[in-house]
Amino acid sequence: MKYQYLLPLLMLFLSSALSAQDTISLDKTKETYWEIKKDHHIHWELANETRLPHEDNIEMSGQKIAAIITYKVDEHKQLEVDRHIIFPQLRVHINSGANKWAAYRAYLKDDYTDQLLPSLVVNGKTFQPGSVDKISINGMLNITHLPASGLSLHRSFVPSMTERLFVEEWTLINESDTIKNLQFGNVQFQQKLLGLQGMYIREVYSDAQEEAIDLAPDSSYTFGIYTAAYLNDEPKLTTTSADVLTQRELYLTGIWDKLVLETPDPILNTLFAFSKVRASESIYDSPMGLVHSPGGGRYYTGVWANDQAEYSGPFFPYLGYQTANAAAMNAYRKFAQNLPADYSNIFASFEMGGDLPCCGTDRGDAAMIAYGASQYALSLGDPKVGEELWPMIEWCLEYCKRQKNEAGVIKSESDEMEGRIPTGTANLATSSLAYGAWKTAALLGAALAKSKEQVNAYEGEATALLAAMENYFGADIEGLHTYQYFEGHPFLRHWVCMPLVMGIDKRKEGTLDALFSKLWADNGVKVEFNPNLKDPDLFWDRGTLYAFRGAFIAGAADRALSKLQSYSKTRLLGFHVPYVVEAWPEGNMAHLSAESALYCRIFTEGLFGIRPIDFKSFKLKPQMPSSWEKMALRNVKAMDSSFDIFVIQKNGRLIVRVLENGRPVFNEAKLVGEEFIVELAR
Repeated sequence: MKYQYLLPLLMLFLSSALSAQDTISLDKTKETYWEIKKDHHIHWELANETRLPHEDNIEMSGQKIAAIITYKVDEHKQLEVDRHIIFPQLRVHINSGANKWAAYRAYLKDDYTDQLLPSLVVNGKTFQPGSVDKISINGMLNITHLPASGLSLHRSFVPSMTERLFVEEWTLINESDTIKNLQFGNVQFQQKLLGLQGMYIREVYSDAQEEAIDLAPDSSYTFGIYTAAYLNDEPKLTTTSADVLTQRELYLTGIWDKLVLETPDPILNTLFAFSKVRASESIYDSPMGLVHSPGGGRYYTGVWANDQAEYSGPFFPYLGYQTANAAAMNAYRKFAQNLPADYSNIFASFEMGGDLPCCGTDRGDAAMIAYGASQYALSLGDPKVGEELWPMIEWCLEYCKRQKNEAGVIKSESDEMEGRIPTGTANLATSSLAYGAWKTAALLGAALAKSKEQVNAYEGEATALLAAMENYFGADIEGLHTYQYFEGHPFLRHWVCMPLVMGIDKRKEGTLDALFSKLWADNGVKVEFNPNLKDPDLFWDRGTLYAFRGAFIAGAADRALSKLQSYSKTRLLGFHVPYVVEAWPEGNMAHLSAESALYCRIFTEGLFGIRPIDFKSFKLKPQMPSSWEKMALRNVKAMDSSFDIFVIQKNGRLIVRVLENGRPVFNEAKLVGEEFIVELAR
C-alpha cells in the first residue's frame, strides 16, 4: 500500500536558520556521556542512562549539501530527530522585512521533522521504533533502537559527498523467532519554489518496497529515506542509500589514514581524527570552484580571510586531501583577484559563491591572508604555487606597512571578532599576524630565490615590529607581565596568546598565567577577564585553540596538557560532541569547520613544532609532556612528500626519527627543548 503526504507549506518555513542549534545549554558542561569504543568511533550507551532527557546536534556536509541533525532522547528513551537541511548553492528570495543577514545568506534551507518518515505496519499493527539502545558517531551519525514488535532498528544519517541529497538509511532486523509481515506507506513529498536561479523542486521520498515483505527470523531489510533538491529540469537522482554510505566511507577511510596522531592519550588521538573529518568535509561547489566554508547553518559557498586564509588553508597540505588543497587555493585566488590598486583595505570575505563581498571594515585581513598564504605555500612544497601567491603576499605586506601608526604597530579597525568587543585603533592580534607574515614570507621569498634585498627587508620589518609591539602592547595587567590588547585597555583578552603562537616568548610566564588561570573556565579560555561584559563567560573556541598552540610552541607542554585533556574530553565525549565549536552564546556552539583545523594545528605546529623553512625542509621542535615516553605523527603529506615522525623521550633527551616514504631520512637526539632541522628528498 502507498500513502501520499502533502504537508502544509508552513511546516517547512517555521524555523530560522539556527533553530537546529537553539537548544544547547551549558548546564551539563562537566557531564561525560560518550565513550571511545574503537578507532574513530564514539558511543553513547543508554542501557543504564539516567541523565535524561538529553539532546545534541551534529553538522555533516558534502559539496552540495549541509545538514545539522538534532537528536533528542526523552526520559523514556524515545527518539525525536530534527533535520536542518541546507542546499547552499540554491539561493532564495527573502521577505523585505527579514534581517540583513537572512537576506545576505539566502540559502535554500528548512527543517524536516519525523512527520516525514514513512509509516510501517508490522503484522497489521503500526510500528513504533523501540527505545534507543545506543548512538554512535564515526563520521556519520548512527542510532540503534531496541526491538519493538520483534524488530530492532538501526539508522544511519549521512550526506552525499557530491549531490544535493541527504540520506537516512533504516535497517530492520527480525529479532523474533517468527516471520514478520511488513507493509510500508512511503512518503512522497514534493514542493516547488521559485528561487533566484530558477525553479527549485524539493523532495522527500523513500525507496522502501511497496509490496508486503515477509521478513524471516534473523533476516534484515534496508531502505533509504531521501531529502533532495533539483534546479529546473535536472533529472531525478537514482542514487541509493548504499551508494551514499559507500561514498562517505571511502572519503572517511582516506581521511583516517592520513596524518595519524599517536600519543598516550586516546582522547587527543580521537578528537584529532574527528577534527580532520570536520575540517575537510565542509567543502562546497561554487562559481569560484570548490571552496572551504565554515558551515554552522550560516556560512556556505564563501571564503573568509580568517577561517579559510588564516585557519584552515595552512593545515590542509599536512592532510594531503587534494580536494581541500584545491579549495584552499581557490580561496587565496579569490583574494588575489580583488586586491585594490590604491591599497585600500581588502574585503574580509566573498560569500554566496563569491557574488557578495563583505564588508568594508579592516579586521587585519591583509595580515591574516599574508600569514596564511605564505604558510600554505611552504607547507604544500610547490614552488609554482609559491610564485602564484607571491604577488598577493607582497601586496598584503605592503598594505600592513602602510598601516603602521606612529608607534610602529599595525592599525586595523577591528579584528576577527568584528566589533563585538572593542579593539581600539591598533590591536595585538593584527600586529602579531603581520609579524608572523613577514617572518614566513621571508622564508618563502628565500625558497623562491627572490632578491636578498627583499628577503632582508621583510626580516627587518619583522624585527622592527617586534620591538614596537613590546613597547606599545607590553603591559602589566591583573598583576601579570603580559600584554594590553590595545592601548589603554585594562582587561585581559584571549588574544594575548598571539605572540606565543608567533614564537615571541618575552612575556611567556605572565601570558600563560593570563590564559590558564585568569581567563580559564569550564569551556576553555574566555574572551575577556572583564566582569562588566554583558556575558562574562563569553567564549570563542578559536581563542582557546590558539592559546593551546601558543603554549606548546612556548615550551609549556606540561602546563597546557591538563587543560588540553580536559577541554578535549568535553568536546569529544561531553554534552555537545564530537567537534570543537565556534562560540557561545552567539551561534550556540555551532560546529564551524575551520575551528577543527585549528585543533589539528595544536599538534602539527605546537606539540610537534613543525615549521617549514623551504619547500623540502622543516624545523622540528617537539614539545612533549614530561609524563609521555613517545609520540608519533604518521603519514604526514606536507612539502610534496609523505613522511612519519617518531619522538621518544629518555633521560632528558628527545630522540627523533623521520621516515620518508618508509625509508629513514633522519635520526638524531637532542636535549628537550632543542630544535631539529629535517631535510626531505629533493
